[in-house]
Amino acid sequence: MAKRDYYDVLGIQKNASDDDIKKAYRKLAVQYHPDKNPGDKVAEEKFRETTEAYEVLKDAKKRAQYDQFGHAAFDGPSGGGYGGFRGYGGGGGVQFDLSDALRAFMNNVGNDSFFSDLFGFGGGSRSRRGGGHSGVKGNDLQVRLPLTLEEISTGVKKTIKVKRLDRCGECTGTGSKSGKRATCAKCHGAGRVRHVSNSFFGQMIQESACPVCKGDGEIVVDPCSACGGSGLRQTETTVSVDIPAGVAEGNYITVPEKGDAGRGGGPSGNLMVIILEKEHDRFTRHGIDLACDLDITFSEAALGCSKTIETLEDKIKLKIPGGTQSEKIFQLKSKGLPELRSKNRGVLLVHVRVVTPEKLGKQEKELFEKLASLGL
Repeated sequence: MAKRDYYDVLGIQKNASDDDIKKAYRKLAVQYHPDKNPGDKVAEEKFRETTEAYEVLKDAKKRAQYDQFGHAAFDGPSGGGYGGFRGYGGGGGVQFDLSDALRAFMNNVGNDSFFSDLFGFGGGSRSRRGGGHSGVKGNDLQVRLPLTLEEISTGVKKTIKVKRLDRCGECTGTGSKSGKRATCAKCHGAGRVRHVSNSFFGQMIQESACPVCKGDGEIVVDPCSACGGSGLRQTETTVSVDIPAGVAEGNYITVPEKGDAGRGGGPSGNLMVIILEKEHDRFTRHGIDLACDLDITFSEAALGCSKTIETLEDKIKLKIPGGTQSEKIFQLKSKGLPELRSKNRGVLLVHVRVVTPEKLGKQEKELFEKLASLGL
């Protein structure tokens, strides 16, 4: 699928000022942010697309390349690129996924009090510490959480074990025995290095985290023996998560600052809890509706009967009228699943199957032969 024009994505003119670009991004990022649209795949895609467009147009050099060559300016292994973003498909230009967009968003909000106030974030990918040192934000983590339909129906609080990097207790996260650090000679304290390459379109400059200081801007003088100078150690912790009723497979819940701790005093990453659904022995799910099978005999179908139906939350009586045919479907209102963050509830679809007996005794056979002689 062809990529949309970045100016169209942000809804701005090609002569838009830097301030116009930023204002447009602010508005769309707030509108489509995943935390404001949980489980909405369309909103997620628009958020990703909006952030991708902003990452190009906010940078004067990238914007100039884009204005001249369009998406082709970033094609190929030597294209301008976005340091650290992962490609995910063709279609022209550099592309990145939702996690990349969220990471870029956090980079942007670190220097933007508007977003910090709106979402309650404590800063971007880098945070200032005493002495002017800049720490690096920790990695976001993902954990998959299987739920039963019963748990999805009512909502549930879960305690999850998470393996994460936490600050070393021996050096209090500094990575140094004495706390001494020195400016990185590779990046001269910037934490970023530039790579210059040549392509068909001319010279391209790509920026990435410094490989020596890992983006920290400083190096440890006397490394801590407990953490090897990283300031971080692998730990296992427990996190409590409130799962609202009505979630579906693929939905996720963001738990702020429960990812890896940041290096050099930087903020921790987030934990993304991704919902999975366990297979149920009686019900299949269709959105907020549920379906189940109900087996009845020939005589029950012909004469009618009353059956006890076990729902996710209780048991109810279902009256089967005489003359019911196989494959008949009865709807039980409000016995399905709740709609996420809504009072609406789906239906339970009861699929009736008239079961043919496989083995007949002498008496049963005589009765069926008599019925057959009557044309039944």
